[in-house]
Amino acid sequence: MDVHSLLLGMHEKDGSLRYAGSVRPYFSSRAATAFVARANAVRSGSAAFYNLPKPEKDRDYVWIEPSIVVECSFLEWTPGGEVRHLVFHAVRDDKPAAAVTEETMVAIEGGEPVEIDAGSTREVPGPKGSLRIAGLRITNPQRVMDEVTGHTKRELVEYYAAIAQWALPHLHNRPLALVRAPDGITGELFFQKHSETGRIPGVTELPPELHPRHPPLLVANSEEALVGLARMSVVEIHTWNAAAPDLEHPDRIIFDLDPDPALPWPAMLEAASLMKVALDEIGLRSFPKTSGGEGFHIVVPLTRRQGWSEAKAFARSCEAYGAGRAAAIFGSARPQESRRKNFIDNLRNSRGASTVASFSVRARPGIGVSMPVAWDELREISRGDDWTMPKAVERQRSLKEEPSQGYWQTQQGITAAMRRAVGLV
Repeated sequence: MDVHSLLLGMHEKDGSLRYAGSVRPYFSSRAATAFVARANAVRSGSAAFYNLPKPEKDRDYVWIEPSIVVECSFLEWTPGGEVRHLVFHAVRDDKPAAAVTEETMVAIEGGEPVEIDAGSTREVPGPKGSLRIAGLRITNPQRVMDEVTGHTKRELVEYYAAIAQWALPHLHNRPLALVRAPDGITGELFFQKHSETGRIPGVTELPPELHPRHPPLLVANSEEALVGLARMSVVEIHTWNAAAPDLEHPDRIIFDLDPDPALPWPAMLEAASLMKVALDEIGLRSFPKTSGGEGFHIVVPLTRRQGWSEAKAFARSCEAYGAGRAAAIFGSARPQESRRKNFIDNLRNSRGASTVASFSVRARPGIGVSMPVAWDELREISRGDDWTMPKAVERQRSLKEEPSQGYWQTQQGITAAMRRAVGLV
């Protein structure tokens, strides 16, 4: 029995069990074997939930007695009583299942909402020339990372601590590619995919069998991991289009629009809008984000039915389909052949390739942030690096609904009709 996801529940006051969402766990091979054995020992012929989850295509539920407790973090509750943006942490053997109930927030008499800065309650003095953020010692906190804005290493760490709750769902179990800037972004930059000099706090190595003949890949599934990366002067965080434990079947494709430098920004937005129309016609829901640099990204979530070759070929055909509908705006597959046009980088959809993650900072002057946006916001965006670190945190705290909210519920695969629509037969 492979563990694709865990169906979570919590007890109501009357003792009944309410379905509260699902989470994709990550287990080592040994832990997965132990968990499956434990689950098999408490198999049940029916669900314990009074509200059953919606069935998923091509997947069967295995019901067990509600006796295993897991610890997860999440962003918020939905009006329907489910949790959003879950991140799995561990199986808890120290807590009885009957004790898992929804905790209620209590208003304090005379209390007022307080805006808390990322580091205002979490920083403590460290040895001379250092401080602690989220429990980790940060050395050289005043080192300037970007000469344009004057942002320091301390501000970089504070940013990743503050943005973690929104960034982590986009990072969960995805192999990382990191850009480190030990001397700031104008100094020498280092590209890193594996542990080199030692363990980064919170960052986990994937089992070697997931990526044979290579050093173990890294994943960042916690706030500690994000702070640990920034502590190591990691500026950019890139991720694969697949997540562990299944790295052989991508769960998204990405269209990376790179403009000719001479192209005005409104033409970039028009190209992105036309690509959305093309994807809508094909039958695919898409989600935009700024690149944090000059370009624009369009993310298409997929169910894990296709391998890398099929996903890449389909993505290329989608690009050709969109380009054919807007030949005056889209360029060819080679930047040098594309003058004053948009170039679609189709290398993002190969196994082992990566794209800058949502909410990642960019190692460019001004250190913009790759920001998820809604399609109806496009006309309000003036450049690909519109959002800085402070603006990104401010935006997320002020949003009533995230632009990528529907992303996590989207279930769509590459169908035969879609292949025919883009000429892939």
